[in-house]
Amino acid sequence: MPIGAGSSLHFLVGPTIAFVALALLALFMRWAFGTGYGRSKPAQEADDGLLTRVATLSRRESALALRAVLSDAGIRSTVRCPAPHRADVLVFPEDAQRARSLAATFPGG
Repeated sequence: MPIGAGSSLHFLVGPTIAFVALALLALFMRWAFGTGYGRSKPAQEADDGLLTRVATLSRRESALALRAVLSDAGIRSTVRCPAPHRADVLVFPEDAQRARSLAATFPGG
């Protein structure tokens, strides 16, 4: 068959289909893996998991100092900073009573 030099644009069909497929794939990827910019964040309740909060301090450094005091007493603990100017000290439930008594005497609390 001879190739017509007229208005035949069949050579554009392949690249057009490929471009449309890539554009649709890019849109799907943006939707599926996007950051959700512009959407409101759902209200999150703090989940302490297996740990119990024994103190909430206004500075992370104070919370780390309390954690050192608890560590010296043999109590395993961790610090969580859920918001600016807020640091929670968390311990395991079996150590919570001793940790609260130590936190009550802590000068930074």
